Amino acid sequence: MNPAALDTLFNHLTAALDPAPDETRRLFHGRGRLWAGLEHVTADWLQAVLLVSLFREPEAAELASLKQMLLALTQSPTWQASQGKSLLLQHRYLPESSIEVIQGEMVDECVISEDGLRYQLDLGKKQNNGLFLDMRYGRQWVREQAQGKRVLNLFAYTCGFSLAAVAGGAEHVVNLDMARAALSRGRDNHRLNQHDMSRVSFLGHELFKSWGKVSKLGPYDLIIIDPPSFQKGSFALSKDYQRIIRRLPTLLTEHGTVLACVNDPDVGPQFLIDGMAADAPSLQFEQRLPNPPEFADNNPDSGLKALVFNCVR
Repeated sequence: MNPAALDTLFNHLTAALDPAPDETRRLFHGRGRLWAGLEHVTADWLQAVLLVSLFREPEAAELASLKQMLLALTQSPTWQASQGKSLLLQHRYLPESSIEVIQGEMVDECVISEDGLRYQLDLGKKQNNGLFLDMRYGRQWVREQAQGKRVLNLFAYTCGFSLAAVAGGAEHVVNLDMARAALSRGRDNHRLNQHDMSRVSFLGHELFKSWGKVSKLGPYDLIIIDPPSFQKGSFALSKDYQRIIRRLPTLLTEHGTVLACVNDPDVGPQFLIDGMAADAPSLQFEQRLPNPPEFADNNPDSGLKALVFNCVR
């Protein structure tokens, strides 16, 4: 982060906050590798909280200069007009992803909104705060498709897709994730939005040991697969995704739909297209959903891949 890079970051943040977004948005996505020297920096607007994240350890002088620039931002008229209350710096390269306060007070929890839905985020406790902002269009798509459908949300995390599905009129949503704490936050999110909890189920299980439970609650009109690239002891994308794909035809209704996602920068969309053709040929590729413009990448196949497949039997 040389002075020119820091100037670039300052200018981007100033422009993005003039005016500040009404809802949560990524303001700067250095990981898209479009700005030299800032490939390890992101900045998210969490509605009065600006969270800047570092994905590699900077040198001491770099870090000092970054903090000085961010402090200058908080003293600008743009920041004052944004009604920002806290500017936080997260060190994502550390195991504990510690957060330090540049301005304002530490925020452990905050409630944000996206497309009119509210989500509770946890800051400074884990690497991920509870909502993946690059999946915004995916949640919009699910909301548009969900009316009257039974939905299976695999690797549900804090149930963002589930909130979108219920808001879109889903008949029932089944959320599965082995992280029970994340599912608990998902329940909180549904309650926060005053959703009918009788339309939502939560399975705190490891997927590959739970096919019986999953099948019993089906068949499903829409299945969402949004796994981590790697989860020690439970999921490795390169070998385990195909195990899920093979099960899809038996879990879907006759005209069911699948939203299959990959967020590994080294894995392109053809991985999913070829995987479906090999092990679930009744599922035909329809489209790849676009990513939000704030997640621009110098290689489109490095960003999020969210692909739609329709059952043709």
